[in-house]
Amino acid sequence: CVNPYFYPMRIYPLSEGNFSIDSTKVFIPFDGDIQNRPPGSIIVQVQPFVVVTEKDIILLDTGLGYFNNQGILQIHANLMAIGIDPSSVTKVFLSHLHKDHSGGISYLHPQHQERFISFPYATYYIQKSEYDLALQSKSASYISEQIQILEAFSKVQWLTQEEGVIEDLIHYKITGGHSLYHQVCWIKEQEDILFFGADVAPQLQQMKSRFVAKYDLDGKLAMEWRQKWWEKGQEENWTFAFYHDIKVPTYKAL
Repeated sequence: CVNPYFYPMRIYPLSEGNFSIDSTKVFIPFDGDIQNRPPGSIIVQVQPFVVVTEKDIILLDTGLGYFNNQGILQIHANLMAIGIDPSSVTKVFLSHLHKDHSGGISYLHPQHQERFISFPYATYYIQKSEYDLALQSKSASYISEQIQILEAFSKVQWLTQEEGVIEDLIHYKITGGHSLYHQVCWIKEQEDILFFGADVAPQLQQMKSRFVAKYDLDGKLAMEWRQKWWEKGQEENWTFAFYHDIKVPTYKAL
């Protein structure tokens, strides 16, 4: 059941399901009891968000880029299920380019085997340093074929500053922690603030405890960021969007 925060922004989680993942970095669909997960694995939700403001439809990360059983790109199907035409998305904000966050940037046509940009009428906002790193990296977390199409796409806004503001609406900041150029964002409209911490703030429980994740590049730094954001969010009544939380997609601090 989706319970978006309606006024003035509407915030919808676009769940792609629960997945088990281990050191191989392979995401395997998982619908069983978490206690019976494969040895050495963790269970995570993969959950982009779409934010509807007065003037924009903003996608926060793009999921795994999988197709559903009907042969439709899952993130397109999820948008259509809540009444949003994928072609109406105006902005796509990428926190980083690990494959579970960037797989839906583009898709390979199942018949023609030609790659297409998934949101051709949107502007993509990506840290240039993160993009360069993704193409050079040999890590299984990155899939260059999914993102290289951006070089030929005219509507890419390459972010080169550590911190900045997009059209007085989206405030972004490089945090590191999970990956070298990982960035987070705040979307502000009227008195409301949505915070998207992506993989530095992926789950509600991690915000509430001193948790150092082994899968982070700098787990201590990520933990310190979470503590700061949790305190600030309580003071300013942020709405938190959790990309990997299997139970709580959004949390409104009161």
